[in-house]
Parts: sequence; C-alpha cells; structure tokens
Amino acid sequence: MRSFGPRAPVLTTLSAVWLAGAVAGCSPSKPTAASADQPLTATFAQVEMRTMDSGLSASGLLVPREEAAVTTQLDGYRIAEVLVDQGAEVKAGQPLARLDDTLLKAQLEQAEAAVATQQANNERAVAEARRVDGLDNQGVISQEQIDERRLAARTARAQLASAKAQLSDLKVREELMTVRAPVAGRILDRSVRPGDVASHSAVMFRMARDGVVELNAEAPEASLSQIHPGERAEVTLAGGAAVTGVVRLVSPQIDAQTRLGHVRLTLPVRPDIRPGGFARAQFNTRGAPTLALPEKAVNFDADGASIMVLGADQRVHRQKIRTGARSEGYVQLLAGPPAGSQVVLGGAAFLLDGDKVRVAGAAAK
Repeated sequence: MRSFGPRAPVLTTLSAVWLAGAVAGCSPSKPTAASADQPLTATFAQVEMRTMDSGLSASGLLVPREEAAVTTQLDGYRIAEVLVDQGAEVKAGQPLARLDDTLLKAQLEQAEAAVATQQANNERAVAEARRVDGLDNQGVISQEQIDERRLAARTARAQLASAKAQLSDLKVREELMTVRAPVAGRILDRSVRPGDVASHSAVMFRMARDGVVELNAEAPEASLSQIHPGERAEVTLAGGAAVTGVVRLVSPQIDAQTRLGHVRLTLPVRPDIRPGGFARAQFNTRGAPTLALPEKAVNFDADGASIMVLGADQRVHRQKIRTGARSEGYVQLLAGPPAGSQVVLGGAAFLLDGDKVRVAGAAAK
C-alpha cells in the first residue's frame, strides 16, 4: 500500500497561502494621501445685498370704470324698434331705440292748428287795440271799450304764447322718441324689447363709458402702503392672457370685517376684457435692499433649506438657512451667512460636508 503521510503538510501550507491571497485580493486598498485631497470643481455665487420685488399680488372682479344707465324721459309710449344689442360699440348721440310716435304726430297736428288759430286771434285783437290808440278821454268811444280792446289784445298774445309752448313741448317729445346714447362706449346690457311700454324709471341699456374696464382688486391692509397711483402692474385674465394695468385709485378706506382695501387698475380697451370677469394683478413693488442669493444655490431636503458655504480652508460646509421672497431668480435670505460669503451654485449635489473644492468661476445671473 502507497503511503501519503509525508505530503499532507505541503498541501496544508499551499492552501493557507492561497486563502491568504484571496482574502488580500478582496480587501480594499487604502487611498493614498494624494487621492484623498484631490479637490472637486464647482461654481460659486456670492451672497449680496439686493433690492427685490415684493411679489405683492391682488385679485378681484372686472368692472366698468364709469357705467352709464340709458333711460327715456317719456312714459306710456310703446317701444317700436331696438337698434343695438349687447356688446355693441356706440358713439355719443347714436340712436339706440325708437318709440312709437303715432299718437304724438296727431297731437302735433292739433297743436300746430291751435297755434295758427291763436295767431289769427292775436292779429285781430292787436289791430282792434291799435284803432283806439289816442282816443283816451276824447269821448269818441267809452274808456271801458278802449280798455276791453287792449285787454283782449294782451289775452290773445298770452293765448298764442301758450299754444306755441304746447307745440314746443310736443316737438321736444318728438326728439325724445329716439333714445340716444348719452356717452360713447360699449353696451353691457339690454333690458328692453319691441312692444314694451316705456317708463322713465326703467333702465333700457347699461353702458361702459368709452369701453374702459378696470380691475377692482382687493389687497391686504398692510400692502396698500406699497401701492401708488400711476404704478404699473401685470394683470392676468381668467383665460390666461396678460395685460398691463395702471393703478388709478387706492381706496382710502379699509373694510372693517375683511381688513382688505380696494385698488382700481385701468386696463386697455380689448374685446376679451369683459366686466364681471375675474383677474389677478402682480405688482412690481420694490422694497429696501436685503440679503439675497441665487435660487440655484439652495438645496431642499427633509430638514429644510440649506446651502454649501466655502470656507477659508477651501472646503465646503453645509449651513441651514431661512428664505423669504423670490424675484428674478434670486431668493431673500432671512437667516444665513453674511454678505460676501461664497456659496456653491453648481455641483452641490455631488459634494459632502468637508469636501475640498476648486472654484470654477463666478455665477452668472
């Protein structure tokens, strides 16, 4: 029988050497000092004092700057014709509706005949009064007859004036049979129909004078002091269109219940700006200079907002901050590093607290 006893120690020794090599191959090698201090490249921005927009906004309803109510001064006449409808642009004095003047024409004919009759009576009375001129106390005719003729002449003149006044009144009514626009503008509402009976107390049309519509926005009491007449604001309509509005009036009163005040902004005349609609105004009110930094430098996680600040040792350190208003790509810094501090703008997601960095350049706005 062959003996294997003398070779066993050799195999054991080789196995131990192979196992040690395998373990050594699986173990990570320690980094050298040069690789540990190799700096990363990042872009930086500076914390600075900056005047920022306040971001003040206010919303409300669109209303006519000045609304005109169109009525008639006549009662009892039937509406014969309506000449305009809602949305129509009309000029001052343009006919809007006509009343039925059939009865009025008959009255005019009667009045004209009455004037002609009184004119003839007046001429006869005046002629008879002239015949007795100079006959006072002459005995040719009694003084009583002389006074009667003169009184008849004055009465005839008064009756003629009354007839002319009645005719003039009917002619004014004839002019009023056509209902005209008191101002130029847009017809907002029509509440009259052919066949209706006119009444001076009933509004026939509502108009927006010159078609000008304003935003009647509500703003918080504390914000009204930042808004001034003549200031421009961007107004966004319900459909998404944006127009420029100009502040015409800031309310001198505050609602005691809501603590809100009204701001009236005049808007351009456009067909898509309709009274009764909703709109929002964004004011570009600027406040005092404040600490600010680019929004791109701010990181957000479960602990809140933070930034990476460059230290004197060329290493970055994470610092928690508190932010405020945002404007034009910048964010207000309510709590954080002082002005002049360098903060990481690009590459912050790949940096850890304490990493050594190399500045790649200043941040662009």
